[in-house]
Amino acid sequence: MQLSAAGLELIKRSEGFRNRTYLDVAGLPTIGYGHLLLPRESFPNGIEEAQATQILAGDVRAAEQSVQRLVKVALTQGQFDALVDFCFNLGAGRLASSTLLKVLNGGRYEAAAEQLLRWDLAGGEVNAGLKARREAECQLWTGAAPQQQAAA
Repeated sequence: MQLSAAGLELIKRSEGFRNRTYLDVAGLPTIGYGHLLLPRESFPNGIEEAQATQILAGDVRAAEQSVQRLVKVALTQGQFDALVDFCFNLGAGRLASSTLLKVLNGGRYEAAAEQLLRWDLAGGEVNAGLKARREAECQLWTGAAPQQQAAA
């Protein structure tokens, strides 16, 4: 199974594109579409969106492989997309050690969706961006149509 267009759109929308290195909500150096800089990586002149898209594809592949390795039950496309976004955002280690994974691998899909919503903290406080992202993951999980924001 691979990330769908809807899953990729969630990652891109949640991360946004930045052509220069910045510190993410956890204070880690990041660039492009939420790519965590590795120790050997440096982009002193920034990056173009095409390069960020290539880097994103590699990061998505790693997240897909983590979900495939860790999840032992069948998933719908929306559930897979939600978990790939979760892994992309928080890392496979967080999924591996989570109650979310334990509940899911026990076949309790609805309870697993509820567990997604618990991952909305940054620095011990609810973060509006993470809260919105987890809600969007739950919409993918359940197959619900994404909520559209009213035009101002």
